[in-house]
Amino acid sequence: MKKDKILVIGACGQIGVELTLALRKIYGDANVLASDLREEHDLLKGTGPYVTLDVMNKEQLHVLVIRHNITQIYLLAAILSATGEKNPLLAWHINMQSLLNVLDIAKEESIDKIYWPSSIAVFGPNSPKETTPQHTIIEPTTIYGISKYAGERWCEYYNHRYGLDVRSLRYPGLISYKSAPGGGTTDYAIEIFHEALEEKTYNCFLKESTYLPMMYMPDAIRATIELMEADKSRITVRSSYNLGGMSFSPKEIAAEIKKHIPEFTISYEPDYRQQIADSWPQSIDDTLARNDWGWKPEFYLEKMTADMLKNLPATLQK
Repeated sequence: MKKDKILVIGACGQIGVELTLALRKIYGDANVLASDLREEHDLLKGTGPYVTLDVMNKEQLHVLVIRHNITQIYLLAAILSATGEKNPLLAWHINMQSLLNVLDIAKEESIDKIYWPSSIAVFGPNSPKETTPQHTIIEPTTIYGISKYAGERWCEYYNHRYGLDVRSLRYPGLISYKSAPGGGTTDYAIEIFHEALEEKTYNCFLKESTYLPMMYMPDAIRATIELMEADKSRITVRSSYNLGGMSFSPKEIAAEIKKHIPEFTISYEPDYRQQIADSWPQSIDDTLARNDWGWKPEFYLEKMTADMLKNLPATLQK
């Protein structure tokens, strides 16, 4: 096992649960401290240490880092796109101050590595829609995207100014059967599986032709760990790497589900999230991630759909 002490902040969220479990396999259960504001997630119980933590309380966070001799921090706590539009000032405050707290403590305590996720939400309506490049026009129109873009600049700043080893990925929409979605615009791609299995029908909040970049959670977890395990000399992007998996529309994922559940039907009733989706890319150019540290996705629509429908029923029964 590797000799590191890792703190995962936001460990009970959609990414946090599975990332924490994956890190415990690599570093040892006792060496990965999971933390969140909420009650410990059922999938984490009994797998390693857990503490209740408010990342906005900088003093509490600082004490925790010192007490547990933390060498790496994964900051996953955030208010996501759709939820953030309901309370923009709160989303900005939490998304920005949590990052600044972590960066400042990491600088002071000489933490080895920091991981902080960005998102395709940093792109805006004037960014190229297809194979959106790493470096392009970035004019986000949601408070989530604005906070993520500002966060990217802070990460790069702390790396250039203080030598802090901060690493980041611009996640596409993430799909998982283990943990619930967290209030994002791409959540339909998880909800559709739940409704297909339980109700055999789904009313989608996006138009049928809305293409968005997506990724199956096993790929997202693997990408995160591969980035963090890569030699420092191979990391050329200190803001956040573009990360690509697959792109599909609600109509296409519905057709794929129908291959497994023939009686499944879908209807469409676009809401305020449609405008958010329309401002985002349809596909991502992740050439730099592929060249710098060897990124390559394993899951595409057909393989992911089959895996979701195989594994989700057991989760729903719990």
